[in-house]
Amino acid sequence: MKTFSAKPADIQKKWVLIDATGLITGRLASLVAMRLRGKHKASYTPHVDDGDNVIVINAAKVVLTGRKRDKKVYYHHTNYIGGIKERSAKQILTGRFPERVLEKAVERMLPRGPLGRVQLGNLRVYPGADHPHAAQQPEKLDVAAMNRKNARSA
Repeated sequence: MKTFSAKPADIQKKWVLIDATGLITGRLASLVAMRLRGKHKASYTPHVDDGDNVIVINAAKVVLTGRKRDKKVYYHHTNYIGGIKERSAKQILTGRFPERVLEKAVERMLPRGPLGRVQLGNLRVYPGADHPHAAQQPEKLDVAAMNRKNARSA
């Protein structure tokens, strides 16, 4: 029996909609990264983009467990000497672009390189409940029902 290797012409991409209200960030990010890579399919091929297009709504309402909301720090550098800046997760979630916490979590779970950048382009994250992708007829994926640990009850 030969090993199956998917060609780009053979790939069927679906659109998936996930509501992130009350979901735990890391668990959601790992599931989204798996969907973007296509590892949930039997036809998974590591060097081909055969993942789905993922839409995440209500990303501003994701939950960080423990004291990560206050203690987790995101760094970036301005490219000037001594120009390292830091922001806590709380500052980002209450700021102008709260969806960036989830975007960064997913981005860091994808491989670095050209294929990882293409796969990350299949992710759309919105802080509110509305999105402009209704024409693609995305199917809803209930992440909270998959495992009781995926959602925070309190």
